Amino acid sequence: MSEEHENTTSATGGCLCGKVRFEVYGELLTVINCHCSKCRRFHGNVSAYTSTQRENLVMTREDGLKWYRSTQDETSNVHRGFCKECGSSLFWDPRGKKNISIAAGALDPPTHLKTTRHVWVDQKGDYYEITDDLTPQLHWIPAHDVFTIHFNGPLGRFNQTVDHLQRRCFATPR
Repeated sequence: MSEEHENTTSATGGCLCGKVRFEVYGELLTVINCHCSKCRRFHGNVSAYTSTQRENLVMTREDGLKWYRSTQDETSNVHRGFCKECGSSLFWDPRGKKNISIAAGALDPPTHLKTTRHVWVDQKGDYYEITDDLTPQLHWIPAHDVFTIHFNGPLGRFNQTVDHLQRRCFATPR
């Protein structure tokens, strides 16, 4: 580990059994609650994720870390990281993107993070209700991705749902 990182750790965390440990050097984004069917199966319920730039995440122990390529995710080339010993779900990694998501529950306290929104609420389970005042989104457009939307149609169609816009136009990173 470089001397540059020694005094700038913003968070540490790991799995239940300790065979996966990591440190984060740099900013962690606010926590989002993901209600998608894939996260609910991976975590056993709603997932809570923060994220950071991938170069900020340093694995200090990874002999328990296993990656599963999640072909069912709407985002392409997603890998989910978990501990193969204790089963803790730890990471959501959209390969080729700037950020990697970290399960907020895997962070050592105090995290000093705040949950700010719900995503993929159109896929939420039927066994619970969302009763807080956090911002709900039908789908997830990561806060760290900036998009330019190219739309061929009347301006009034911009007021339609995100799902409808995703089928009628395409988004390109800026």
